[in-house]
Amino acid sequence: MLLLRAFIWIIAAGLIGAAASAQSTSVAFGSVKTDPKLPVEVTADTLDVNQEDGSAEFKGNVLVGQGEMRLSAQRVLVIYNQGKSTIQRMEATGGVVLVNGPDAAEAERADYSIDTGVIVMTGDVLLTQGANALTSEKMTVNLTTGTAQMAGRVKTILNPDGGN
Repeated sequence: MLLLRAFIWIIAAGLIGAAASAQSTSVAFGSVKTDPKLPVEVTADTLDVNQEDGSAEFKGNVLVGQGEMRLSAQRVLVIYNQGKSTIQRMEATGGVVLVNGPDAAEAERADYSIDTGVIVMTGDVLLTQGANALTSEKMTVNLTTGTAQMAGRVKTILNPDGGN
């Protein structure tokens, strides 16, 4: 009986460890590292500028480009630094798609910190890399290192035969 309890405890501990590892994973993102100091190009259907709080709101078919990175959304809010001469961050909402090289990610929202080159995507994140796909609640992309961290119920389908 003691041996059975020990066996059950070992199995339970292994399952708990496996569940915890499925909460977060690191992946490569983009074949080319992006320099966050490159110019940012934004195109959209409309632009509203707020001089008081130093923000610019782009709406409708918004496309943001910086080096090899492309981000599209229905709305992007650009927030400038205190001196209002440089971009502090961008907040994208509504059908957000991020493409860098051969990799693409979709989410409900993306927050891009220009200084650090980090984009945090949240809400039904879907990452596709060739024939592979991963889903999660949150993905943090570091454009300067070309890596991403996925967290919150990470899910993928593994094909033992390579998808054939």
